[in-house]
Amino acid sequence: MSGLSMARAKRIVGLGGTFRQASSSERIVRAVLADCAALGAQTIMFDGPALARLPHFNPENPTRTDAESALVEAVRDCDGIVIGSPGYHGGYSGLVKNAVDLLEDLRADARVYFDGRPVGLVVTAAGWQACGTTLSAMRDVVHAMRGWPTPVGVAVNSVEQRPFGPDGALTDDGVARAVRAQAQQIMAFAMAAVPAENVA
Repeated sequence: MSGLSMARAKRIVGLGGTFRQASSSERIVRAVLADCAALGAQTIMFDGPALARLPHFNPENPTRTDAESALVEAVRDCDGIVIGSPGYHGGYSGLVKNAVDLLEDLRADARVYFDGRPVGLVVTAAGWQACGTTLSAMRDVVHAMRGWPTPVGVAVNSVEQRPFGPDGALTDDGVARAVRAQAQQIMAFAMAAVPAENVA
């Protein structure tokens, strides 16, 4: 992986979290982005409060707010994505789903939806069963949107794990290893991806 930092910068977009600033899922997405940045990526984060400013997605209304356009354009131009959500009743949150639904705007692009891009997934939930079902649900959505979910998904069981120290730093070694591995997989895939315009 040492050669990754020598390659041209890739753009990695993070989105997710909750209405609360600096939620656990948001902080872990940011940790993945930080590891991607350490490998040479340019990163941008759309956190929970930013996603909360998006109106409910309405496919019948083509008008987009500045906040909606910013998210769509960032994903349109990116080389990889990190999506984080809390687990709610075995699935991912409505806040994150609304943002992902907005990416229907990419349906007519040459590189439709997430096509040809790695997608790292982050879940925080109360229990391992909720972690597993939420991660599985998110993988299904990424597949439906033609993306490549990384083999490593980051799941944090909030009942058993406290991944952050008092200063907000990631202190759980297991979670830190998963974060690092996911970032490496995102960057390796992004480096190897063939641009859509070069595909016959």
